[in-house]
Formats: sequence, C-alpha cells, structure tokens
Amino acid sequence: MADASGVLRVSPVIPVVTIDDPQDAVPLARALVDGGVKIIELTLRTDSALTSLKLIAQEVPDILVGAGTILTPGQADAAVQAGASFLVSPGVTPALLTHMLSLDVPVLPGVATVGEVMAVLEAGLDAMKFFPAGPAGGPSYLAAIGAPIPHVRFCPTGGISPGTAPDYLKLPNVACVGGSWLTPADAVAAKDWGRITSLAGGAAALGR
Repeated sequence: MADASGVLRVSPVIPVVTIDDPQDAVPLARALVDGGVKIIELTLRTDSALTSLKLIAQEVPDILVGAGTILTPGQADAAVQAGASFLVSPGVTPALLTHMLSLDVPVLPGVATVGEVMAVLEAGLDAMKFFPAGPAGGPSYLAAIGAPIPHVRFCPTGGISPGTAPDYLKLPNVACVGGSWLTPADAVAAKDWGRITSLAGGAAALGR
C-alpha cells in the first residue's frame, strides 16, 4: 500500500494547494473535480490545514486528497487520522520514511539527488516526488537520472507552470507534475471557483 504509483496515474497534474480558510476547502475541491482533476495535495502549511483536509475527505468523495509538506512522524499520523489518502514529503530522512511506510496509505517521498533516489529505492518505493524541480535541475536533470535508473517514476514539483509542464510530461520517467497554478491565491480569495474549474480543465487536458 505504501507505493504511490497508482496516485501518480490519477491526473497529469496534481494540484498543490494551501488553504487558509477551511470554508474554502470543499468548494475548491469540487471546482477541481468539475474541471476533471480528481486529486489534490493539501499542504500542511497552515494551522487549519488538517481541518480543511478532513472536510474534503468527508464531503468530496470524488477527489483523492493527500497531505503535503509532511516533515515529522507526528504530522503524518495526524494527516492519516484526518482522512489523508496519501502522504507527500518535500524531502526525506530515514526516520521519517520508516514511519510513513508504517502507515496504511501510499507515500510519495521527496528527492532531489541521485543518492536520495537510491535510498528511497532501497526502502521499496519507485514512485517519488522530485522537489524543488526547477531549482534542482528541471527536465534535463530528470532525463539524466532516467538513464541509470529508468524504472523510477517521478512527480516533479516546484517552479512548474502550464508552459513548462509539457517539458516534464514528455519524459518517460515522469508520470505527472505538481503545480500550484490551478488554485491561484487571488481566485481563492475571490471565491472564483469557475476560474479554478477552468484552470483544472486545462491541466487535465495536458494528459491527452
């Protein structure tokens, strides 16, 4: 159950979302579903993030909701208790990885170097988050990793836009990308759910 390969096949783009007001959580998730994106990585960067995660898990059954920015074992536990269907970390330590693997949900650990990729492989996972994708080397770096380690599948995240996403998605070792552009802060503040649905539709089309 720990491997996240199935998670990476849900959508060509996984929205990486930070929600300040839990009242926005359900309409935002529904807007993504309406646009054809049925997955969300909700970052644990706000005090109310777990509340938002729980609301989405309970009220929007059509979306796969994961918890992102997992930094500690305690956060991983709390996220699973709140209803997270998968866990995403920006990086990984042996202790954090071991703990996340003890939980009954798929795990997408963050990596940025070949050594980190190999360490996660040793733990039995071949689906990983590549973060921060842009600063860490972009598509050319992932293409280079694919030569000696072709069986790992990545979800690059960090600095990716609608313009650069296709450069990643054309790589054989990239299953999807993570992006924050689907839920712009100004659209969320204005509760412009129609705009988010439109952006989600454009993201879903990247896989066609």
